[in-house]
Amino acid sequence: MMLQFPDLVKMKTKKMVFEDVYAARDSATLEQLKEVSSKRRVIEESINESSFVTEAIAREMYGGFTSTLQQDLHKLEEYLPLLENLIFHADLVSSDWKMFRWTSDLKIRWASSLSSSSFFNLRGPRFFQIDSLRFELGMTLFLYGAILRERALEVLPTDLVQSATLFREAAGVYHHLAHEVLPMLEPALPAERPPEAISSVSTVMSLICMAEAQAVTIRKAEEKGTTVGLLAKLHYGVTQLLDEAYDMLYKETRECKDISSRFVEFIFSCNALHESRSQKFLADGLKIAGQVGVAVGVLRLALSNITKKMPGEESWKSVFRKEIDDVSEMLRKFEHENEFVWHEKIPHDDELPQPQGNKIVSIIPYNPKRWERELAFKL
Repeated sequence: MMLQFPDLVKMKTKKMVFEDVYAARDSATLEQLKEVSSKRRVIEESINESSFVTEAIAREMYGGFTSTLQQDLHKLEEYLPLLENLIFHADLVSSDWKMFRWTSDLKIRWASSLSSSSFFNLRGPRFFQIDSLRFELGMTLFLYGAILRERALEVLPTDLVQSATLFREAAGVYHHLAHEVLPMLEPALPAERPPEAISSVSTVMSLICMAEAQAVTIRKAEEKGTTVGLLAKLHYGVTQLLDEAYDMLYKETRECKDISSRFVEFIFSCNALHESRSQKFLADGLKIAGQVGVAVGVLRLALSNITKKMPGEESWKSVFRKEIDDVSEMLRKFEHENEFVWHEKIPHDDELPQPQGNKIVSIIPYNPKRWERELAFKL
């Protein structure tokens, strides 16, 4: 079982009406601005939970999808190309003071799902306003990646291949954010900004989605009867990806002091879980190779580590308890066999073999689409 962290999709935003702010020079531009507002409005209603559309009507309106997550992805996929086109044309006249003023008047405001201050505000979520269309693009893409990730978890019980693909697509969205979108936003960022607007946080998210894609791939490998040695390396590969994410969050992202402690605990707990699973398969391989004493030592260390790292989240605790039970039962059997059959010495912790990792998944690159429609502003 995988740990789940659905908080990422809990972003909020305020209403925006593009045609009320940007002065169109012709009727075609006005209609296109209205379309941008219309496509955004359905996203606003969805994430702000203010839509009154029935399930049946929603299914007909949004691609015939029965899954709410699929419907939300469809909405975003219709809005993003229009937004990309608006940004393209706004950039062409960005030196004009009117464009700067209009964008400011748009009041682009989003509430973070990763900021700790958003969770402890008694007056409701805290909204960040940044006067840049790239802030709108960045937050929308972050939400798109988060929903792709939740959809991957939704299909996990029935389709491992599709689940892994969706995680890889989400990793690609976050990689694109970190390298192509957010670096251009950085000069406009104020001192107080949501974590979602920071490039390194998107890199962290890309690594997490890669780790989750590999975790799903491991389940497929287990079904195929992959050797325990390779399974141990694959699980430790997940741990290595999460190590990278954890290190980046703390060593390279000085701006993230306001980040949710629950998010940090999620990374830490996933890391501990896959390290334990790696050690179980490593121990199994050592036993097969006739090194029962070393296998016992590995399992004792695994049990000690996983017990110390019990998370606070109740739903995660149940996964950890099962893992502890599995390691304990495996250790009991190995110790019993060693005591009565092999009589091998149990090595000290510093004498145990070092785990090796194997990272086999890659991102699916995100390729932004732009509806190439002419926009003319009254400057």
